[in-house]
Amino acid sequence: MIRYEIEDLVNKAGNRYSLVIGAAKRARQINDYQNSITRQEMPQVVPPQVELEDVLKGKPISIALQELLENKLEIIEDGENAEESK
Repeated sequence: MIRYEIEDLVNKAGNRYSLVIGAAKRARQINDYQNSITRQEMPQVVPPQVELEDVLKGKPISIALQELLENKLEIIEDGENAEESK
């Protein structure tokens, strides 16, 4: 199990709420990507942006948090909604 320092993640996201929402949205995108690869379909979302030994075996939330720590994911707040981009 990968362990992350919560304060490092919160600092990159701005606050805990944005961290949870942004990471969950990106994890959902990664899950959709993994499912499309498994079904041998053309993916409709951006693939994971981190180097893992086997992305299909990595948990989507772990991949999303790793992307955030490596500055490959930026969580921005747009009014009342937290969005991720990059």
